[in-house]
Amino acid sequence: MEWIEATLVERKFFTDTLFSIKVDAPLSPYLAGQYAQLGMMIDGELVKRAYSFVNPPHPHCHEFYLVEVAGGILSPQLAHVSLGSSLWIGERASGFFTLDEIPSYEHLLMLSTGTAVGPFLAMLQTEQTWQKFDRVTLVQGVRYNQDLNYREVIDAIGQNHQNFQYIPVVSREAPEQGLAGRITQLIETEQLAQYAGFELDASHCQVMVCGNPDMVRESRDLLRARGFERNLRRKPGQLTVENYW
Repeated sequence: MEWIEATLVERKFFTDTLFSIKVDAPLSPYLAGQYAQLGMMIDGELVKRAYSFVNPPHPHCHEFYLVEVAGGILSPQLAHVSLGSSLWIGERASGFFTLDEIPSYEHLLMLSTGTAVGPFLAMLQTEQTWQKFDRVTLVQGVRYNQDLNYREVIDAIGQNHQNFQYIPVVSREAPEQGLAGRITQLIETEQLAQYAGFELDASHCQVMVCGNPDMVRESRDLLRARGFERNLRRKPGQLTVENYW
């Protein structure tokens, strides 16, 4: 992999552990939903991790949504290193969790947990999303209300697209908006579909799932039981999944 020097130009804390960073680097063209290898020299060694872009494709300014992991090697450094510091980024983005990999459909349902909302935010800020789907629903599952970030971006998407719906799901306290519980539970009990006003049916709904592995696995199994099949290049289906770590 070819590495390019990047400059940390902005950082924003949403909570004590959730934050975003923006870096400036001349990357090759990439697709919304893809990820980059981001690295930093620590004790003479390049420590790197994969992070999805939050921003729509841009030649220089690239944004990432992170959680500071206690005891982690890289995320605490990215949370506290000075602005203007040099980082390293892979010159070419990777990943197939993109809209290019799924067919056009009536409805696109995006299911995310935590910071895995990032690649969906990138997709929602591109015209491709609105050209391929008549209706788009973004579901974001978090533990606490304070973890529902990027609201300005989400609200702007809603203002620009009347066929967009955002549903927050909060598991450990009463939600200020949206639903209480876990995404998988709400799928199983039909509460999600009833709240959103749609039928979760493979004949007119594409589902993309991105988040912690347990949520992804459980959602995949629930949807397969409803007739959703994995999207493959040789055989298009209605389900696309990606583990976020």
